Amino acid sequence: QVQLEESGGGLVQAGGSLRLSCAASGLTFAGYVMGWFRQTPGKEREFVAAIGWNIWSMETTYYADLLKGRFTISRDTARNTVLLQMSSLKPEDTAVYYCAAKKGGSAIRDELRYDYWGQGTQVTVSS
Repeated sequence: QVQLEESGGGLVQAGGSLRLSCAASGLTFAGYVMGWFRQTPGKEREFVAAIGWNIWSMETTYYADLLKGRFTISRDTARNTVLLQMSSLKPEDTAVYYCAAKKGGSAIRDELRYDYWGQGTQVTVSS
């Protein structure tokens, strides 16, 4: 049984940093794309970042265009954990952040293609 558990959310001032963690159990990273999405009330869940592999089977990362440069996704294979380092946070980054996993390397930005989801962790950025 696959389980994803996020942690690391909280309250931070604008300009600050947070690191989110997603502990995965019941799967190994090989063959899975791991992603982060976020959602605010009244809005659709949006893609944040993902880590997977390219056509040459090399690990690669993907980011929402507006977040590139401030957010960094990585994974600790030994701990089966995916990390999302967020810096220069803005109030508009306030959201519930979800970790997700999907098999296969296509449609990485499409939430509907993800097979497993965590419960989410709240990130609040104060101005």
